[in-house]
Amino acid sequence: MKNFNINDYVGDHKTAFLVDEYNRLLEQEQENRTLAEDPNMRELVDAELATISEQKRIIEDQIKKIIKSGEEERQYPNELVLEVRAGAGGDEAALFAMQLAEMYQKFAEKHGWQVLKLYANTNDMGGYKEAAFEIKGKDCYKTLQYETGVHRVQRVPITEKQGRIHTSTASVAIMPIYKHTDIEVTDADLEIEFSRSGGKGGQNVNKVETAVRLTHKASGITVRCTAERTQQKNREKAMSMLKSQLQKMQDEKDAKERSEFRAGQIGTGDRSEKIRTYNFPQDRVTDHRIKESWSGMENILNGDIEKVLDELHSRVESQE
Repeated sequence: MKNFNINDYVGDHKTAFLVDEYNRLLEQEQENRTLAEDPNMRELVDAELATISEQKRIIEDQIKKIIKSGEEERQYPNELVLEVRAGAGGDEAALFAMQLAEMYQKFAEKHGWQVLKLYANTNDMGGYKEAAFEIKGKDCYKTLQYETGVHRVQRVPITEKQGRIHTSTASVAIMPIYKHTDIEVTDADLEIEFSRSGGKGGQNVNKVETAVRLTHKASGITVRCTAERTQQKNREKAMSMLKSQLQKMQDEKDAKERSEFRAGQIGTGDRSEKIRTYNFPQDRVTDHRIKESWSGMENILNGDIEKVLDELHSRVESQE
């Protein structure tokens, strides 16, 4: 490893054992160099130094792999929150938001990812005014990272009696959950609300105030969780979601200062940006960022979105 400095890795718990071993080899190396000053010991010491040098190289490679793996996990965590919200279009928008959520759930299930509904606010027709889901699985964020934005649907709603085509919207947000963040949040930074979870039936979860809503005063970010059976667990999960969103904001700010690449190639990543249209009469899905369209609406909404995601990623990678 070029310009390798073991001191750069002191304090990293993932490489602590390797750092100790490397330092032990450095001490042995120094001792042998001292012995090498004796001509009678030169040949024996040279062989020992060659062995130490090879052992150091192996450790350097191991440390490099561990650090690289950690950096990839930091950039692309294997855990995220998928949030959908109904936009323009009333009940039809809420039904479309529910369809989008189901599309991503089915896609996640095909990949063996775990899906947990964190909360849902539904309308009278069962559509989602807003809802959030936790998804866990290898490369889930890396795969879905470009889905944030406004999704538009053009079709005849089930409530339309004259057969007219309506346009409705729903927004999607893909938010990574980081195991470790640099963000510090105290209760003084928050507005904290507790409520009943509001599910069906008379389960215990609905008899006590287990649902948690956290609002970060400075940024205005609000997160909610009703998935767990206790207030404490919902609060812990909500806090993890909040810290991750704040970390993502900071990361994006830093990245924007370094480069405008992402905004230029794949969009801003803002949930107010229109990214895709689902046109039912023409059986066509169009991604406006890359100006590509696909047929097979039914399969796509059933979770078969690999071809869409693959093309998105291909366009980004081709420009890197």
